[in-house]
Amino acid sequence: AAELAPHGVSVNCVAPGYTRKDAGPTPENAPAWARAAEATPLGRVADPADVAELIAFLLSDAARHITGQTIHVDGGLTLG
Repeated sequence: AAELAPHGVSVNCVAPGYTRKDAGPTPENAPAWARAAEATPLGRVADPADVAELIAFLLSDAARHITGQTIHVDGGLTLG
């Protein structure tokens, strides 16, 4: 980030927590989904849109002064 900042390039890291990547729980994996949701302070697994919306923000002009950051999209999982 420091090396590219003088060139107007921002560098950030998006660190998602438990994120649904397909249709969701099946009878075979429902217990794992429930444990992931219970481990997350907000009580749910993220949807891909939760992560995508942060990325869209970071790509927008509204985030032009944000660089060198790691932003966790994990429902509070990293709080504890």
